[in-house]
Amino acid sequence: MGNGWDKIFAPDVVTISVSLNDMSGIYIHIPFCRKACTYCNFHFSTNLIRRSEMLDCILAELEQRCDFLEEKTVRSIYLGGGTPSVLGERELERLFSKIYDLFEVDADSEITLESNPDDLNRDYLKMLSETPVNRLSIGIQCLDEEYLRWMNRSHNLHQAISSVENALELGFNKLTADLIFGLPHRKSADLLSDLEQFKNWGLRHFSAYALTVEPKTVLDHQIKTGKMQPLHEEASAQQFELLMGWAENNQYEQYEISNFAKNGCRAVHNSSYWKGLKYLGCGPSAHSFDGEKRYWNISNNALYMKSIENGQLPLEMENLSPKDRYNEYVLTGLRLIEGISLERALELYPGAEKELKSTVEYFLKLGYMKIRDGGNYALSRQGKLMADYISSEMMVVE
Repeated sequence: MGNGWDKIFAPDVVTISVSLNDMSGIYIHIPFCRKACTYCNFHFSTNLIRRSEMLDCILAELEQRCDFLEEKTVRSIYLGGGTPSVLGERELERLFSKIYDLFEVDADSEITLESNPDDLNRDYLKMLSETPVNRLSIGIQCLDEEYLRWMNRSHNLHQAISSVENALELGFNKLTADLIFGLPHRKSADLLSDLEQFKNWGLRHFSAYALTVEPKTVLDHQIKTGKMQPLHEEASAQQFELLMGWAENNQYEQYEISNFAKNGCRAVHNSSYWKGLKYLGCGPSAHSFDGEKRYWNISNNALYMKSIENGQLPLEMENLSPKDRYNEYVLTGLRLIEGISLERALELYPGAEKELKSTVEYFLKLGYMKIRDGGNYALSRQGKLMADYISSEMMVVE
C-alpha cells in the first residue's frame, strides 16, 4: 500500500450528527460498468479503456467548479455511477486528494462508494479501508443465482454473500444494500428470505426498488419483441406492501419511499436531494443544485471529455420557476416520512392553494394520506403504493 493516503484525512466511521440544513455535498459520477444489466438505463459505458482520461476530466471539472458551493465545508461525498468500485487505489487517491485540496471536508462526513459485489474482494476492501470511504453501497439486487444471471449482473451469489461478510469483517459497519422486488415469477417467500439475510448480517440500511421497464434497455427490447411477458404491476405492488410490513416489524424506518434504516442510520447524502439542499455533481450526466438553478452535464462520455479538454463546461442549466420549485417540493416531499408542509408549499407557489387543499382533503378521505405530528401531510402505507399518481395529482400543470 502506498503512502499517498497518509496525506489525506481519512475519518473514522462515526454516527453522523450534522444539521442537514447547512450541509454541502459532492456527487461524482463514474460512468463505467463491467456489464450492462438488463433493466438499467443509467449513463455508463462498458469500455473501461479511457478510465484514466475520464478521471483527469472529472478532476479538471472539480477545479473549475470548486466555487459552486458557497458553503465550503463538505459533509457528504458520494461516488456513484456506473460502478465506482472499478476504480483502483491510485485513481481513488487522486480523486480524494483533489477533493480534500479544494474543499474542507468535515471530519464526520459521510463518504459513500457505490460498489458491485464482484469488485469487493478482500484485497480491494483492505485498500478501501485506508481511504476516506466510510460507507459502502453494495448492489446485491437479490440473493438468487438464477435471477442474477437473468439480470446480467456481473456478480454471482457467492460474491454477493462474501462481499458483505468480508466488508463487515474488515470494519465497514456502515453498509447499505440494494434490493429489487417485482422480479418475474419470483416468490414473495424468496424476497422475505433476502430481507431476513440482510437482517442477519446486521445491515442498518437498505434500499428497495421495483423492477421497472425503462426505455432502450434490454428488458424493454425483450418485452417489445415478445421474448418476455410484460411485468405484473399487481404482483410487484403486493411484494412492496409485504416488504413495508416486514420493515416495520423489524424496526427499519421507511424514511423515504425506497429507503429503510435503523434509528440514526439514514443516508445523509441522498437526504440532501430529497430535502432540496445544495450539492455539486461532477462527471458525465451528473446533476447539481444551488438552491435556485439546476445544472446537469452532458450524458456522453466522449463529448464530456472533449468539452473539458477544451476548457469548456459541458453544462446545461434550468432556472427553476416558483411553479417548478413547488412541484419538486411536492414530488420529493411526499416520498419522505415527514411529508409536506402546506405552508411551505404555498410559500413556493401561492397560486396552488385552492387545488392543493382540495386534493389533500380528497386523499385524506380515501386513507391514502395522513396528518403527522406537527401538521405535515404524508402518504399512508396504502398511499405509498400509488405515490406517483398521488404526487402527479398534486402538482401544478399549466
